[in-house]
Amino acid sequence: MINFEPFLEYCERCGLNNLSHVLAKKTAERFDANANKDLKSWLQIIQSLPEVQVSALQLDADTVQIGRQGDCSAAVLKQLETQLMELHPWRKGPFNLFGIFIDTEWRSDWKWRRLAKHISPLKGRLVLDIGCGNGYHLWRMAGSGAKLALGIDPFLKSVMQFQFLQKYIHKENVNVLPIGIEDLPKGGGQFDTVFSMGVLYHRRSPVDHLYKIRSLLRSGGEAVLETLVIEGKHNEVLLPQGRYAKMRNVWFIPSVLTLEGWLRRCGFKKIRLADVSKTTTDEQRSTRWMRYESLPDFLDPNNNLLTIEGLPAPTRAIFLAEAP
Repeated sequence: MINFEPFLEYCERCGLNNLSHVLAKKTAERFDANANKDLKSWLQIIQSLPEVQVSALQLDADTVQIGRQGDCSAAVLKQLETQLMELHPWRKGPFNLFGIFIDTEWRSDWKWRRLAKHISPLKGRLVLDIGCGNGYHLWRMAGSGAKLALGIDPFLKSVMQFQFLQKYIHKENVNVLPIGIEDLPKGGGQFDTVFSMGVLYHRRSPVDHLYKIRSLLRSGGEAVLETLVIEGKHNEVLLPQGRYAKMRNVWFIPSVLTLEGWLRRCGFKKIRLADVSKTTTDEQRSTRWMRYESLPDFLDPNNNLLTIEGLPAPTRAIFLAEAP
C-alpha cells in the first residue's frame, strides 16, 4: 500500500489541520473500496521498482526531466520501460525518465505555457489541482515554487502513474490522492490557488463546482479555471444530447460570456479571461504511450471545425478569478 502519512503530516505543518484528517479517511476508504486485481498489480509495479540514484531533476521545463540516461544500466532501463507501459495509457505529460521519453496523449506543457504567464506567482503558495490526472501540472507547480502541491483524482491508475514517478522525484510537498472534489469538505478555505482544468464540463452542476472551488480558497485566493467553451452570447450553453467528441459525460459547455456570468454569480471578483484556444491534433493525439483513439478520431473527417457528432470542435478557455 502507498504510505501517504508523511505527506498528510506535511499538510498539517502547512496549516491544513482541518483538512488532513478528512484526506486520510477518504484516501483509505478509496483504496479499501478498490482492492481489486488491477490495484494489486499496480501496487506490485510500484513496490518492485528498482533503486536508481537520480543525478538530475528539472521540474520547471516543458518535459519534466527525471535523471539522465547514464544513471542506470540498459537492463534497468528496459525493466523501467516495461513497467511504465504496464500503466498504459499515459495521458498527461511529457516526461523523461532516465532517457525514456514518455510522449503522452496531451502536450500538457502547451496548456501550462498558456496559463503560467497569467497566474499569480506560485512561490510559497498552497495549491490544489482538482482532477490532476498523473500529476504533470503538479510537478510544474512545484517547479514554480509552490509550498504545497496537492492533486486529487479518483482514477487509481493516474494515482499509480504519479507514484511511479514520485519514487524517483521524491518531493515531500507534492502528492496525488485518489479522491474527488466531492470528498473535500466545504468551507474553511485554506488554499492560495485552486486549479480546475478539464473538469467543469464533466460536472452535472457546474455552478456547484464553482461554489466548491470558492469555498476551498482563502479570501483573496485565486481560481484557475480551464474548460471547454463555445462561441456565443451571454446565457448561451451547449448541452449535448448524446456524446460530445465521443465522450459520454459532457454536460454543459458555456460561452465565454456565460462562464464569466457564472463566476460572477458565484461571488468571484477580478474575473479575467486569460486565453481562448482551439484544441489541435498536435496538442492531443495518439502516441506509443496512449494507443487508444484521440482527437483526430473525435473530429468530423470532412470538417475539423466539428466533432464526429456535428457539434462545435473543442475550444478551451482559461479564466482567473479571485475569491472574496
